[in-house]
Amino acid sequence: MASTSDVNIGSYIRFNGDICQIMEWQHRTPGNLRAFYQGKMRNLRNGKLNEHRWRSGEGMDVLRVEIHELQYLYREGDNLVCMDQTTFEQKHVPAELFGDAMRFMKEEMVVQVGFESDTPIFARPPKMVELEVTYTEHAVKGDTSNKVMKAATLAGGAEISVPSFVDIGTIVRVDTETGEYMDRVKK
Repeated sequence: MASTSDVNIGSYIRFNGDICQIMEWQHRTPGNLRAFYQGKMRNLRNGKLNEHRWRSGEGMDVLRVEIHELQYLYREGDNLVCMDQTTFEQKHVPAELFGDAMRFMKEEMVVQVGFESDTPIFARPPKMVELEVTYTEHAVKGDTSNKVMKAATLAGGAEISVPSFVDIGTIVRVDTETGEYMDRVKK
């Protein structure tokens, strides 16, 4: 078991049964009171930020997490089969670790997966993906006075809002964290 002095920004800890990543970490010594550590952490299961105080020297469960970049090959039931590009070893990663970003996933995409021992504990798709618009309504001619958005269906089935000038067959860049349209890809 590690103590509070062994923790740094970016460390992974087990807190209240969940795995959290330390985002901010400060040692405080207020006047004539005892020293403590103030930490802000992100819960990897639900993404929420949490703050907590620990006594100086208090024991903590620090995890050893290895982050691998894997290539997403295909989906098999509730798991994604991903391949390590250096060893060509295939690993099964639960699709639920990707959360809402799963709707923007496409095969051959490189993703980051964090492993504790051999167990995947979190997964991140690329920050931005490029997908083709498979269906959208045609814009009303002359309706360009302000920022007009319309619904569009992307390859893979995800629906987002795009500007009125985007047509079927256009490739768009999408932010996987927010699910928002970023810009048009010109090729």
